[in-house]
Amino acid sequence: MLPANGAPRSSSVASGTADREPAGWCHTRRVSMPTAPRRGPLTGLRVVELAGIGPAPFAAMLLADLGADVIRVDRPGGGTAFVSPEHDLLTRGRPSVAVDLKRPEGVEVLLCLVDRADALIEAFRPGVAERLGIGPERCLERNPRLVYGRMTGWGQDGPLARTAGHDLGYVAATGALHAIGPPDGPPQIPVNWVGDFGGGAMYLVVGLLSALLEARDSGRGQVVDAAIVDGASHLTSMVHGLLAGGAWQDRRGSNLFDGGAPFYAVYETSDARHLAIGALEAPFYAELLDRLELSADTVPDREDRAAWPALRALIASRVAGRSLAEWEAVFEGSDACVSPVRSLGEAPDDPHLSARHTFVEHEGVRQPAPAPRFSRTPGALSTPPTRPGQDTRDALQAWGIGDVDRLMADGVATDGE
Repeated sequence: MLPANGAPRSSSVASGTADREPAGWCHTRRVSMPTAPRRGPLTGLRVVELAGIGPAPFAAMLLADLGADVIRVDRPGGGTAFVSPEHDLLTRGRPSVAVDLKRPEGVEVLLCLVDRADALIEAFRPGVAERLGIGPERCLERNPRLVYGRMTGWGQDGPLARTAGHDLGYVAATGALHAIGPPDGPPQIPVNWVGDFGGGAMYLVVGLLSALLEARDSGRGQVVDAAIVDGASHLTSMVHGLLAGGAWQDRRGSNLFDGGAPFYAVYETSDARHLAIGALEAPFYAELLDRLELSADTVPDREDRAAWPALRALIASRVAGRSLAEWEAVFEGSDACVSPVRSLGEAPDDPHLSARHTFVEHEGVRQPAPAPRFSRTPGALSTPPTRPGQDTRDALQAWGIGDVDRLMADGVATDGE
């Protein structure tokens, strides 16, 4: 468990001195907070999330899934336009408070939460948090042990740092997008799993937890600059090594595991479904041929790249002769590394995933369960997705903010309506 931050407050704060008690509701000294029942390895960790879209809420969701006490600070009237609040799974597991950060009193509420937090997540463009008065310098002055996580696409510096962007542009710049797709077509968009979530959110979580571990010994917080272009580039490390060693061609669909090899590819079945074949190693390839009823003595040599088109055509012809269900029966229990391609809607009912409860139904919505798994302190789903500001009163009080009624009466905090 990463313990809650118990560091003494700084001797001065941006709004005055440490012994000032602003309006009786924000105490710069440490305030006792109720301890939640243990439900994951991050129980006791307190995180302030400044609401955003994409990778930042995914990172906060992951921390909450694993037991962290995360409070999401939304802007009044905020929220995503992509889906109804009850289906916005990235907001699950944590309360939402709506606070107007354009007002000095709202900034002070946020800083009061920072006083009580171990980490903060923000995903503004560089400079925005500073203009609001909640940048790292001010927050670390309030709480010297705070880990301040910054999630952006381009990073905090560089020629593009302050320009707009989305997942597609980030993975395009890193070369990752160029490597995905068929050799005779354009690069294929990998949804936003490689950039936003893989290269962004997961690296933010790793950075936050690493800095929190370091802070246990040093007593000092720091800023984590998590840029999607950095994370997505880091994900390509192995391929860069292969490229430097002459074992990778810088062309789509020309390599062992980018769809170029006919024994590591996707084929269409007779019912217009697809079968994923990943028989890279010789023993698995031998079993693949056996299950396809092909003789190793008569098929083209897989070590001869010039023979790959002929081998691909042969496998494609064989796979096209049966339905997906028929091939599932043929390969059941085998080591041929063959899998049916499930749709997103079908995946929860995959026999293996179903047996492992990889997907669960929670509050009437089927969704992925927390991951990874822990033997002694498993993560769990707690509260369902919430609309912005739904929990303002209760969550601020739970985090030790006093006189919430006055804050709401003054419009500094709202219930999101």
